[in-house]
Amino acid sequence: MDKKNALRAGAVAAGTTLMMLLMSSPALALTRDDGDDPAPKLSVVETLGLFVAAPIVLFLVIAGLVMIGDKSRKQAKQG
Repeated sequence: MDKKNALRAGAVAAGTTLMMLLMSSPALALTRDDGDDPAPKLSVVETLGLFVAAPIVLFLVIAGLVMIGDKSRKQAKQG
């Protein structure tokens, strides 16, 4: 890829990013809408548990079940 195409691709990516940021500015508004009912804030521990620990545990459970299922098939084929 020559410099002209790389520059063009960078300009398009930067322009797209800028437009998305400008269009999302109403999402950052501080005024409340009618019917807006925000939930209570999560603590740091609750946030880490929900968005870090829970997915890791879920992944490990699924991986464990797959491994158990795979081992039982291998033993059935050998016998």
